[in-house]
Amino acid sequence: MINKLKITFLLGVFTVLFSGNINAQLKKGQLVDGIAAVIGDEIVLESDVEEQINYGRQQGASTTDRCEFLENLINNKLLVYEAKRDTLIENRSAAIKEGVNAKYNQLLGQFPDEKSMLAAYKFRNQYEMKNAIEKIDTDQYYGQAKYQRITEKADVTPNEVTDFFNMYKSQLPEIKDEVSLSQIMMYPKLTEAHKDELINKLKKIKADILAGESFESQARIYSEDPGSAANGGLMKNIFKGQMVKPFEAAALNLQEGEVSDPVESEFGYHIIQLVKKSGKAYDARHILLMATPTDAEITTAKQKLDSIRSLILTEKMSFKDAAFKFSDDKRTKFNAGVITGGDGSNKIERESVPGVISYELAGLNKNDITTAFDDEDERKRKVVKIIKVEDVIPSHQITLETDYDRIKQMALNKKKSEMIEKFVNSKLPTTFISIDGRYDTCDFKGNWKKESLKK
Repeated sequence: MINKLKITFLLGVFTVLFSGNINAQLKKGQLVDGIAAVIGDEIVLESDVEEQINYGRQQGASTTDRCEFLENLINNKLLVYEAKRDTLIENRSAAIKEGVNAKYNQLLGQFPDEKSMLAAYKFRNQYEMKNAIEKIDTDQYYGQAKYQRITEKADVTPNEVTDFFNMYKSQLPEIKDEVSLSQIMMYPKLTEAHKDELINKLKKIKADILAGESFESQARIYSEDPGSAANGGLMKNIFKGQMVKPFEAAALNLQEGEVSDPVESEFGYHIIQLVKKSGKAYDARHILLMATPTDAEITTAKQKLDSIRSLILTEKMSFKDAAFKFSDDKRTKFNAGVITGGDGSNKIERESVPGVISYELAGLNKNDITTAFDDEDERKRKVVKIIKVEDVIPSHQITLETDYDRIKQMALNKKKSEMIEKFVNSKLPTTFISIDGRYDTCDFKGNWKKESLKK
C-alpha cells in the first residue's frame, strides 16, 4: 500500500506545490538558514524544505522524509529555471512586482497594524516581506507556466483510464460522503435613509478636515477599514487596477492634498485624499464607513429570497434561471448557481461544508431547497442565501461506474507527472545542480547528485 505522499505525487504533485497558499508559505518568514540546493541560478533554502514538510503534515502526508520533499522542490525549481529561459513564456516580472503591494495590503488587513503583521510573519521590515511575496508569486507563475507548456497536449483514452484503475484500484481512497450544491446569494440592500446617514456622516467628517482637522486623525477615529485605519487611512504605492473602480476613478481625479466627496464602492462609502502621484503609482488616504446592513435590511433580503424560492418550488422559474437573474455571486450565477470545491469538482465532502451551511442542510434530501438564511462571504460581509441540494453521494469505494471522471483525472495527472519527469531528466545533463552534503545519503529518483555543496 503506497502512502498518501506518494499518491499525491502520483496524481500530480507539481500542481499541488505550485498552488500553495501565500499565507501559509509566508509563515516561515525570512529566516536565516542554509542553502539546501542550487539548480541553475535558482536556490532552495533549508527553510523551504521545512515549510513543505509542515505543509505535507497539514495535508495528511504519512511521511516527513526530507529527501522526498527536497526532490519535489528541486523538480519545481528546475521548471522555474527553464520557464525563465523559455521565450514562449511571457515575462511577467513587472506585473508580479506591481501586484505585491495589493497582496501586502490584503495581508495587512488581517492585523491591527503593520508591526503586528511583520512580527507574526517574522520579517524585520516591509521591504523583506514584499521581497518574499514577490519570490513566491514569481515561482508560482513561472512554475505553473512551464508545467502547462509541457503538459498542454496530455490526454488519456478510455482504455488508459480503465488500465489505470485496474492497476491502482487497491491503493485508491474510499470516497467520503459528498453533496452537490447550488446557491443563490444576495447582499442585503441598504435603505435610502441608511445610505443618507453614512453619506452625511462622511460629509461632516470632510467638513471637519477642511476646517483644520487632519485627515490622518479622522481616519484613526472613524474609518472601518481594518487594513489602513490604524495607519491614518494611508495606503502607499497603489498601482492602477489595484483598487476597485469607483475608488480608483475618484482618487485619480483629485489633486494632491484634495479630499473627495463621498464615494460608493462594493465595500461601503469612502472619502479619499490623494497624497502623492508618482509615475504609475500613487499614495492615498481614505476613510471607509462599511455598508453593514441592519437586522431589518437583512430580514427584507431574506423575504425576497424566500419569495424567489417559492417561484422555484412552484416551477414558475428554474433554479438556474433564478441564480442568473438574482444572485450577486459572480462565481456561481453564470453556472446555474453550482458551488465547486478547490479542485473544481461540484462534489464536495460533506464534512468540509462550512458550519452555517451544514446546519441549514440538516435533514434535507436531493432537490430540497433551504429557506433563506444569513451568512458571511469571504470578506466577512453579510449575505443571505438559499441553497439547493442537487445530489447526495454516500461514502463508497471508488469504481469506474460511479467515479469515471474522477479516475480519468487521476490517470491524466499521472501521465502529466510522467511527462514532467521525462522533461526534467532531459535537462539534467546540461543544468548546473549542487546539493548540500547533508543530503548525500538520499536515494533520489532523479540523477541530481552531480555535485555537492560543502558541509
